[in-house]
Amino acid sequence: MEFTGYKTTYPLQLIWRDALEVVKQLFGDPVFANHITFQPHVVDIGGQREYGDYMSANMAWKIQDHLPVGATQVPIILGSDKTPVTRTTGGLEMHPLFITIGNLDSEVRSKATLRAWRCIAYMPIAKFRVHPDYQSILQARLWHKCVDLVCANLKIAAKNGCFMPDPSRYIRYVFTPLIAHANFGDGVLYPPRTGQHTLRLIYEISQEADPWDLDKFQKAAKAFFADHPLNWIKETVGKPELDARFMVQHKRVGTRHFTKGVTHVNQMTGREHRDIQRTIVASIAGVAPPRFIRAIRALVEFIYLSQNPVHSPDSLQSMAQALSDFHVFKDAIVDAEARRGKKGVKEDFFIPKLELLQSFGGTVERLGTLMQFSADMTEHLLITHCKHLFGRTNRRSTDFTEQCVRILNRQESMELFNLYALFYSRGASLVNAICMEDEEVTTVNPALSWVSRVLPDEAHSVHGPRPVRNHFLKGILSGDAHTAFHLTSTPDFKALTPIAIETKYSLVNFNRALSQFINQLSLLTGEHTRWDYKYGRFCAWNKFRLQLHSAFQPRVIMPSRVIQAYPPSDAFPLGNCDAVLINVMDDDGQSTSRVAQVRLIFQPKIPGTSDLVLPTFLSGPLLYVQFFHFVANPSDRPELAMWTVERTYTMDQHGRRCRRKDFFGHLFGEL
Repeated sequence: MEFTGYKTTYPLQLIWRDALEVVKQLFGDPVFANHITFQPHVVDIGGQREYGDYMSANMAWKIQDHLPVGATQVPIILGSDKTPVTRTTGGLEMHPLFITIGNLDSEVRSKATLRAWRCIAYMPIAKFRVHPDYQSILQARLWHKCVDLVCANLKIAAKNGCFMPDPSRYIRYVFTPLIAHANFGDGVLYPPRTGQHTLRLIYEISQEADPWDLDKFQKAAKAFFADHPLNWIKETVGKPELDARFMVQHKRVGTRHFTKGVTHVNQMTGREHRDIQRTIVASIAGVAPPRFIRAIRALVEFIYLSQNPVHSPDSLQSMAQALSDFHVFKDAIVDAEARRGKKGVKEDFFIPKLELLQSFGGTVERLGTLMQFSADMTEHLLITHCKHLFGRTNRRSTDFTEQCVRILNRQESMELFNLYALFYSRGASLVNAICMEDEEVTTVNPALSWVSRVLPDEAHSVHGPRPVRNHFLKGILSGDAHTAFHLTSTPDFKALTPIAIETKYSLVNFNRALSQFINQLSLLTGEHTRWDYKYGRFCAWNKFRLQLHSAFQPRVIMPSRVIQAYPPSDAFPLGNCDAVLINVMDDDGQSTSRVAQVRLIFQPKIPGTSDLVLPTFLSGPLLYVQFFHFVANPSDRPELAMWTVERTYTMDQHGRRCRRKDFFGHLFGEL
C-alpha cells in the first residue's frame, strides 16, 4: 500500500482479511451455541440490578432501541498492540489487530485458546523519512488508514445492517456497532472520544503551547508523568527493606514467591502485579506512616473490587468509597516525598490514569464489568500470534509476517476440519443443540462441552483448557457440603509411629493432644476402641486440596487450592505449612472462625490381619493444627483494617519451647 506524500524506509505491507467475514464466522460458529447471547437483558438479584457481560449493561439497551424491530446487535470489540519478536538483535516488531464480539460470554472471551478472538490484520510498522518529531503522528495516521480499510464493510453493516446465520442456522438481521477498542499495553478500557471532545482538548492545549512547536505541543498533550503505587512504596519503605519483607514471606502453591524481592524487576506481568497486591498492605505495616498505608490500602481495595465478574449498585458504591478514601489520604504520599519525577519530588497528582478511575461507575453501567476487557488474555494472544510463530519462521525481515499468516491459516483450518471430521465420522449432527445446564460447571471450553455431551468417549481429542477437576463428586465434603477436600490414595508416609511423628514433624505434644482427642470424642459419641494409639501406625500426607464454588456464580466450581503440611527439612527448617480458617465450636455452643496452621495430615492405620475396628471419629483423615490468637482487630489499626494474629508459645515439662493450643479435627470439618 502507499501513503501519499511521504516516503518510508521499507515498502508498506498490510496483511489483512475482511473484518465482516470474520465476524460472520464468529457469530455463526456452532461451537459457541451455548455461550452466546442475542438480546439485551436485565439481571435482578435480591432487588439489585447486576452488571455482568455487555448484554446486561445500559449501552446494549440504548443501541437496541435504535435498531429495527427484530434486529440483533453484534457488538464489536477490537484490540491491538505492537510487540517485539526479537530479543537482542534485529529490532523486528509485529502489530496485530484482533477482533471479537460482545455476544460471547466473557468467560469464553477471556481464554486465548478458545478461538473467540481472531487476528484480522498485521499492521505495517513504518519508519518515515521525516524529522523524528513527526514519526508518531504519521504512524498514527497510517494505522487509522489501515483500520478503515480492514473494517470498511463492518462500518457499512453497523450503519445499514446485514444478514448473518447464527449458530443454530437461523438467519438474523444484524448491526455491528463498535463498543470498545482496548489498547493491550495498559489493559484499560478508555471512555469514548467524540470528534467534538477531541477538538476541544486540542483547543485547550493550544492555549498553553504553540501547536506549531511540535515538541512542546506533544508534551502538553501527554499531560503528566504517570506514576505507579509500587514506586511510591519503594520510595517510602526503601528498596532493601521492601525486598526483605517479600523474601521472608511464606511460600504458597499458586502464588509467586519473590525470592529476590520485588524492586529489581523492571517489567512485570499482570499476574505478578496481582501477586504483589495480595500482601503489599501487610508487608508495609509498621514501616510506613499510617496515613500512607491507608492510601495504598484504599487503592488496592479499589483494584480488587474492580475485578469482580459481576457488579451491583452496592459493589459500585464500595468502589466509589475506596477511591474517595484514597483521595482523602493521598496527601500522606506527598508528605512522604514518594511522588518523584525527573526533577525530584512532586507535590501533585496529575496522573491521567488516576483521573480515569473516576469513570469506572459509568463504564460498568454502560458496558458491563471491567474484567471482560482485561489485557491478560490479549497479552497472551501477542505471544501465540507473534512471538511463538516467529520462532517457526526463517526469521527473515522481508517475509516472516507472511509465514506467520500461513501458519495461522493452517492451524485454524486443521482445528475446524478435525472437529467436523469427528462429528461426521460418528454420524453426529453438526448443529450444536442449545442445552440448559443445571449441573455444576467445571469447564468454559465450548468445544469440549459440545463433544463431551454428544461423544463423551472422544473428549480427549479436543485441545484447549481442560475442565476443572470436580472433587465434590468423589472427595470428602464438609459438614455443609460447601467445601470439598481431596487426598491422594497413596500417602506420602505409610507407617509412622507416634514417636516418629513427634520427631519428624517436631510435634512434641502429639501424643498428649491425640490422647485428649480420643478421650473427648469417646465420651461425646459413646464409641470406644481397644486400639492403642501408642503402639499404632499412621499414614501421613504432605498436602491436600481444598475446593470451593465461585462466590459470584454458585454453579461454577473453582480450581482447587493446595494446602501444604510439609515436615521440617533442609530447605524449610521449620516446615512448610499453610494457614487456614477453621470454624470451631466455643464453650457456648457458638461457631467461631479461627486462624490455624496445618501441621500434620494423618490417619490411623490398622493392619489387614487385625480384627480391630476403629471408631467413627478415627476412621477418616485427621488434621493436627496449631491456632494463632488474635492480638488486634480491624478497628484497632484502621490503616490496615485487618485482623492481626500471632503464634503462642509455652514451655513443656522438659523445658522445651513449643506451640500452645494444639487441636485435632476431622478433615471434613468446617474449613
